[in-house]
Amino acid sequence: MTEPFVSREFVGKRRGGAEKASRLPPGQYLTEDFPVLSAGPTPRLDLKRWSFSIEGLVKEKVSWAWDDFLKLPAQNYTVDISCVTKWTHLDMQWRGVSVDTLLEHAELDRKAAFVTAFTHDGYTTNLPIADILNGRAFVAYQYDGSPLAPEHGGPARLVVPHLYFWKSAKWVAGLRFMEKDQRGFWESAGYHNHADPWKEERYS
Repeated sequence: MTEPFVSREFVGKRRGGAEKASRLPPGQYLTEDFPVLSAGPTPRLDLKRWSFSIEGLVKEKVSWAWDDFLKLPAQNYTVDISCVTKWTHLDMQWRGVSVDTLLEHAELDRKAAFVTAFTHDGYTTNLPIADILNGRAFVAYQYDGSPLAPEHGGPARLVVPHLYFWKSAKWVAGLRFMEKDQRGFWESAGYHNHADPWKEERYS
């Protein structure tokens, strides 16, 4: 059985109020819920039409249909998630494919320094490449042992646990690699370009 992946920024399951408090970024409160927040209405995607692609500054665009995506090597992840709206949920259980695994199928141009995650509903968010490599990001299709619900970004969403949750694009359709940074939906609306919860990078 695949061992759960635990993010380097977060520690696996602990017990005790003091220990949990030490994992809480400044300005956040703990919740056991999974609040639903979206920039627009929830799309209901047809899995027969679903796709995920890696494009932009790559030698050749790579894409997967749903059935092919599920055949990729997957991992279980236990990570803490913090939302800019100030909730933090500890030890969230996900299953998905590491971005590192996806990039084994694509040859990046040496000029690629940034990435835009784009979605099936038109949303975008931007990240430096360093924030999605070396086990720091994955594309999840299960949450808490069940298929990821549409309201939480299903059938698949990007998850970048060490940044505020708006960087974890719901209904993700792909990653576009670029030489220069290009602000996404919330970043263009005044949210912080990087979004580190431990630095309270909420707004520009």
